[in-house]
Amino acid sequence: MRIRTTMLALGLSLGALAAAPVFAATPAATKTTEHKPMTAQQSKMATCSHESKGMKGDAHKKFMSDCLHGKTAAAPAKTSQQEKMKACNADAKAKHLKGAGRKAFMSTCLKG
Repeated sequence: MRIRTTMLALGLSLGALAAAPVFAATPAATKTTEHKPMTAQQSKMATCSHESKGMKGDAHKKFMSDCLHGKTAAAPAKTSQQEKMKACNADAKAKHLKGAGRKAFMSTCLKG
């Protein structure tokens, strides 16, 4: 009697394991990996969060609050700085500057 009960339990558990992949492969169980585009608020939150790296505690909270309410002008300044860097880098490359001359040129270009 014990052997029959053990064999029945073993058979049922193996049957359940064998059926599991069938359920996982059904279309209703699979999920697509499509991502929805970020909303304006999510994009703003991501930008502010990226700009606040290194801040902690109350300083982080205050910066995030100000940034999300549009009280900081960090995002446009950062973009213009990046654009300046690209333009100055292209000019230095066009003039074939290297070493100390390139460093001096880049410094004056980025300041002006």
